Amino acid sequence: MLTLRRLGIDTYQEAVIYMHRDCHVCRSEGFAAQSRVRVALGERHIIATLNSVGSELLGIDEASLSEGAWQALGAREGAIVEVSHPEPLDSLGALRAKVYGRRVQLPAWRGIIADVVAGHYSDLHLAALVTSCAGDRLDLDETMALTQAMLEAGDRLDWGRPVVVDKHCVGGLPGNRTTPVVVSIVAAAGLTIPKTSSRAITSPAGTADTMEVITPVNLDLAQMRRVVEREGGCVVWGGNVRLSPADDLLIRVERPLDFDSEGQLVASVLSKKIAAGSTHIVIDMPIGLTAKVRDDLAAGVLSARLEAVGSALGVRVRVHRSVGTQPVGRGIGPALEARDLLAVLRREPGAPPDLRERAVTLAGLVLELVPETARGTGQAIAERILADGSALAKFEAICRAQGGMREPPVAPRTHVVTTVQGGTCTAIDNRRIARIAKLAGAPRAQVAGVDLHVKLGQRCGRGDPLYTVHAQARGELEYALNYAARHPDVVRLVDA
Repeated sequence: MLTLRRLGIDTYQEAVIYMHRDCHVCRSEGFAAQSRVRVALGERHIIATLNSVGSELLGIDEASLSEGAWQALGAREGAIVEVSHPEPLDSLGALRAKVYGRRVQLPAWRGIIADVVAGHYSDLHLAALVTSCAGDRLDLDETMALTQAMLEAGDRLDWGRPVVVDKHCVGGLPGNRTTPVVVSIVAAAGLTIPKTSSRAITSPAGTADTMEVITPVNLDLAQMRRVVEREGGCVVWGGNVRLSPADDLLIRVERPLDFDSEGQLVASVLSKKIAAGSTHIVIDMPIGLTAKVRDDLAAGVLSARLEAVGSALGVRVRVHRSVGTQPVGRGIGPALEARDLLAVLRREPGAPPDLRERAVTLAGLVLELVPETARGTGQAIAERILADGSALAKFEAICRAQGGMREPPVAPRTHVVTTVQGGTCTAIDNRRIARIAKLAGAPRAQVAGVDLHVKLGQRCGRGDPLYTVHAQARGELEYALNYAARHPDVVRLVDA
């Protein structure tokens, strides 16, 4: 038995317990740093990773918990917890098999995902799982099995309607924040589109990060249902509604590893869409040398897998291949992307034309998923809904239903990066421009990011602005600018 003391240590969602290395529990149970232990308080218990303390920060009869573990256990200062060995995890055998390259069947995937969702896997286990599935290590059958297991591990919505639509982008293209515009157009057209979105994995902003600048996104399932039943659509964070909850836990590990695999991407996307009740889905797949999908061959393989898994699970998937050679819009980072999408919805003269065009194209494809819309007419319908203000009115109504609407904030610190010599823009490195935005603090700092001032084919004179770095803190601004100075070819100019 140990007495809890709150130290306020944030490990994000990883459950960690801190104990003095000389305490009687560590000695009697043989616990050492990184041991997995069962922590019980009353009728609740969690599985946590042990970190040992050798200083006087904790007494030998005290323990502390990471903030996530503290909340999960419903802990209170001075409470008494019992720490013991956890039961062995049978699913670790299947995980080891996958690490060594063996195929894993659906029953084993169910066991793995159940233990992931229950919090029985440490971050080391999760990293091993993510790595074992990376690259081409998941075939089609395993991808289907993983998707099914992830789908079964969470809640599943039923809207009582034959057609429920959704739109998703596979990512890799900075600033491509079309989803809020698409949802507004499609919902204004009378379709049902319950959009759950992820936070950033490897990008400077996810859709949920950007929408959170404007309106609350941490809605629970009941709140999400009320919004959709009232307005026909929503844009909420998927991690708060327990739709494919394993996905959010895997994303937490994928983010620092800075990669996600093809099979996991398919399982992640489709498990969440199907769990949200979607029956018809449009997938935007940008293709470019510095995008997530590099070429048409890779796009064909991924498209076929998305469509096959979707069909096997009873949903219609339509993949739209788009150009991914440069960022979309001007802003890269939550507040800057929010500014751009609002400009499109408000039909402002300076709204980014490429963001507008992409959003209208995708909205048209979603509209064409229903039999009432003839093939080839969806884009014109989407154009009309955006042009007459119906999309803006619907977006504002959705924001009000989600908890209110606010204007994007502005960064207190900025720095303009200019050309050394003139030339024509021939390439923009999506990955490196996104890296600069992340080093500036995005997405954690909503105002941080990059404002891009040039597009491919644009002629620049000497000293013209290429992009502006936005930051909340001086140190992050300097950090981003140091990286930018080491990579002057992020925006490549060629003197014709």
